[in-house]
Amino acid sequence: MQPRSLTLFSTRRRWLRAAAACATLAALPWAHAQGGWPTKPVTVVVPFPSGGGTDAFARPLSAALTRQLGKQIVIDNRGGAGGTVGATIAAKAPADGYTFFMGAVHHTIAPAMYPKLDYNIETDYVPVGLIASVPQVIVVNPQRVQVNDLKGLLEYVRKNPGRLNYASAGNGTSHHLAGELFKLQTKTFITHIPYRGAGPALQDLIGGQVDMMFDGLGSSAMHIKSGRIKALAVAANKHAPGFADLPTAAEAGVPAYQVATWYGLWAPKGTPKDIVERMQAELAKAFATPELQSTWNGLGAETPNLYGDAFGKFVSAEIRRWAEVVKGSGAKLD
Repeated sequence: MQPRSLTLFSTRRRWLRAAAACATLAALPWAHAQGGWPTKPVTVVVPFPSGGGTDAFARPLSAALTRQLGKQIVIDNRGGAGGTVGATIAAKAPADGYTFFMGAVHHTIAPAMYPKLDYNIETDYVPVGLIASVPQVIVVNPQRVQVNDLKGLLEYVRKNPGRLNYASAGNGTSHHLAGELFKLQTKTFITHIPYRGAGPALQDLIGGQVDMMFDGLGSSAMHIKSGRIKALAVAANKHAPGFADLPTAAEAGVPAYQVATWYGLWAPKGTPKDIVERMQAELAKAFATPELQSTWNGLGAETPNLYGDAFGKFVSAEIRRWAEVVKGSGAKLD
């Protein structure tokens, strides 16, 4: 039998070793994130004014993540320059897991439209995941453009080149390029009017200050249902979820016209891997809830399943694709 003093010494030594091991683990990034992150509100930078398509998905998602994480997810709208101002701000934020960036397809168009950007979407960010994908929709103000379908619109603009105008969320956004692609494929001319975001553009469309818009279905959905704007077709070869009666561009005689607006989540480069993985797990959990599935369906969106490197490869492919569209259409900053 060991003396009591030796037993106490041995026990104390084991306790000190265990405490040291715990301290080492607590210092590791994964232990900090899994055990403590988040310990304060998390900011999601949305690079457009409130009321646009990005907001339509960011706000219900932030509410779901707030419930799941137990800390507030704060939406910070930073509009300007087709979403590039907010992207620059988020790219320069501390990579500590408390700032994320919710961008969109616009940010894969921007490299071909802007001669110089203060960020690189492929190298200054860590791709987290795809949030939603919705087709573009051709919408008009029913008082200003009195046509019943896409065929009627085409007949009008061909007889009256330049008479109609279309609003966009800004130069280099998907709204802008969707309009230019439509003009290219249909050999028509419609005047482009850029705004500082889809929200202000949509409000002017509803108010009758502009004629039409090539909008993401997510931001137009409730206004289509209320009758404030009229949808002519979705830019896809299949019907959108929740909008089975809305014709496709293919059905309306423009089969090649296919444009989707998608939204994604990124973290600043250097954000700890474990925090990114935790956010990916929380996104998957949120997307599986009946509440978000119902909301996404009501916005005509598909529930995504694209994370990390796979999402990053998708983004790179979109950059190449839109560079070809910009070149082919001759689109320029107005």
